[in-house]
Amino acid sequence: MLGTLVRDTIHHSGAPAPVRAWGGIAYALAALDAVLPPGWTLVPVVKVGGDQYDEGVAYLNSFSRVGDSSLVRRVPEANNRVELVYSNPSDRTETLTGGVPGWSAAELGEVLPALDALYVNFIAGWELDLGGARRVRKEFSGPTYADLHSLFMGVDAGGRRCPHPVDDAEHWARCFDTVQMNRDEFALFAGDAGEPWAAALWALAGRAGTIIVTHGANGVELMTSTGASGPPARHRLPVPDGPAPGDPTGCGDIWGATYFAQRLGGHDLVVAATNASRMARSKLGTSGAESFRASLRIGEPSPPSHTM
Repeated sequence: MLGTLVRDTIHHSGAPAPVRAWGGIAYALAALDAVLPPGWTLVPVVKVGGDQYDEGVAYLNSFSRVGDSSLVRRVPEANNRVELVYSNPSDRTETLTGGVPGWSAAELGEVLPALDALYVNFIAGWELDLGGARRVRKEFSGPTYADLHSLFMGVDAGGRRCPHPVDDAEHWARCFDTVQMNRDEFALFAGDAGEPWAAALWALAGRAGTIIVTHGANGVELMTSTGASGPPARHRLPVPDGPAPGDPTGCGDIWGATYFAQRLGGHDLVVAATNASRMARSKLGTSGAESFRASLRIGEPSPPSHTM
């Protein structure tokens, strides 16, 4: 799994104090640690700033399904930190500090042979460049999943994250088997070309087999290629048990990680999406990745035979 480990400070309107916790890839890691099928082990492909390297490695190694941390790299830059300020449960500002770099296409030459499946989460937005994504498409034969997320987020001079259209976003989508965006990111997916579902259709003509758009409390929408047999299938699925109050930070990461794990375990996409929505909904009662992890009841894993 490739992404960025972040230290979050989360401010909720009316809360007496902020929550300080691990974030970024930590949410997906907690979900995968809980639901990854037997026979799989986690290999974090993560760069950690030198100021938080020891704590970061100890945290990553504390997960029972992490079997290899050799691809956790120390970098001289300050580790990424994010301050999230919620004015209400659905509106927030996000400010980024730190400068952990992404992985070059050349560096992926060492990474990809160590993995049987690849989950990528664009937490910072520059974990890979398009050349790296194309190397994944060309050289990696295992299942791939990408949450494009902050690929659609820029950073202003003060570190505040802001929506940022991506040139040729559909080319990014063609590099992975399954691609996830939320509704706001999907609105930017087609750029100036117009209708994002038309861009999704074009992406499905490449490697992408499924395009997923999450709608928060309103569920999820999936478009899936049916190959040469006909047009793509569309599914709109509600959240099981309906909306719930709470902290939505990390829910999209948890949704995607759970869905990918379910698909690796052989579940069809409707079952996988329903279980992913249920897991993401359960997170709302917690704040921070550590609190979410503590809320899960994790059994003893089986001996691993695959890595991701």
